[in-house]
Amino acid sequence: MTRSDALPSPSITNARLPLAGLLALATTGFITLLTETMPAGVLPGMSRDLGVSESTAGQSVTVFAIGAILAAIPLTKATIGWPRRHLLLVAIAGLAIANTVTALSESFALTLAARCLGGIVGGLLWALLAGYAVRMVPSPQRGKAMAIAMGGAIVALSVGVPAAAFLSKLVEWRYAFGIMTVLTIALIVWVIAAVPSFPGQPKGSRLPLTRTIRIPGVAPVLFVTLTFVLAHSILYTYIAPFLKPLGMAGQVDAVLLTFGLVSLVSIWIAGALVHRRLRLLMILACVLFATCALLLGIFSGVPSLVYASAALWGLAFGGTSTLLQTAVAEAAGDAGDVAQALLTTGWNVGIAGGGIIGGIVLSGLDASWLSWVTLALLVPALATVLAAHKNGFTKGELGSR
Repeated sequence: MTRSDALPSPSITNARLPLAGLLALATTGFITLLTETMPAGVLPGMSRDLGVSESTAGQSVTVFAIGAILAAIPLTKATIGWPRRHLLLVAIAGLAIANTVTALSESFALTLAARCLGGIVGGLLWALLAGYAVRMVPSPQRGKAMAIAMGGAIVALSVGVPAAAFLSKLVEWRYAFGIMTVLTIALIVWVIAAVPSFPGQPKGSRLPLTRTIRIPGVAPVLFVTLTFVLAHSILYTYIAPFLKPLGMAGQVDAVLLTFGLVSLVSIWIAGALVHRRLRLLMILACVLFATCALLLGIFSGVPSLVYASAALWGLAFGGTSTLLQTAVAEAAGDAGDVAQALLTTGWNVGIAGGGIIGGIVLSGLDASWLSWVTLALLVPALATVLAAHKNGFTKGELGSR
């Protein structure tokens, strides 16, 4: 699928979406992100059984992110010639192995190794999903297809940790990871049945990493991805210490639920409008998130405004994955898989960096500064979106540039 598809026939434009295959991709994203966040919901039992502190057990999330950061680009480049469904199945099987070892491991070192494997194949999966969705549909349906395919990740982000915490109350934490293995095996069967196979790229068509970054529009999208996700991660990771001084320590789950539910609305909006209003939606995402940070900085003592800010945050963030992955796919063209790997790396650097920067802020300043640091990161993100009107975040129909 290339930009030569700019003027599709009405029959192609009105073609039905391959929902079974797209939902299989969405489930892949859901399981991948839920695997990444699962330890946060089962931390007490996990730390007790493995004989480490909760803060040490929490590094199993960090190791997963590091695996994704280190592996996404080199693995994507190394496997870019592989048949796409074959590669997708291998990566999903890797998740099944990682969750199985985690469920059975009695050693924290072995658990970390399994989590690192999960991150490695998870990073590869993130690089695959958006490009796969694009190849399954005609040009006018790219936005909707990507919104569906990437929607599973946002659902996992919204309910993943609370669901894991709830599940750990019903069964031992090891069974929670075992259930993830069963779901992953079922997903493999679903992918074989519903997801079409596509060839990899021929050797002569592969673009080097540096040339991909230099493609007009790719670098601005990557920069916005890094700054936007970094801002989100700072606030999301440390929302509990942010709310505690406000007397809202017992309302963390309610605030995050507000964020999560509105995020689902944002996914729908992005899917419906991304093919016509990508630039406007990304500008609004930056503005809404910046407004949220500003409200939290000035009116954080008013609970109703905290919830209103969480709603703005969810509205800004939910569809962002669809917007950014659509933007980089359109900018990169035939180098889409490599560009998606770069975006995946930037996304995971943002997640890991948010934890580091937020921790530094909390160690030297009070928690209220988290909102101001978040706002400071969103300003250059918005400026970049506004400046990238010719390439990256452009006007007009997707596929018609």
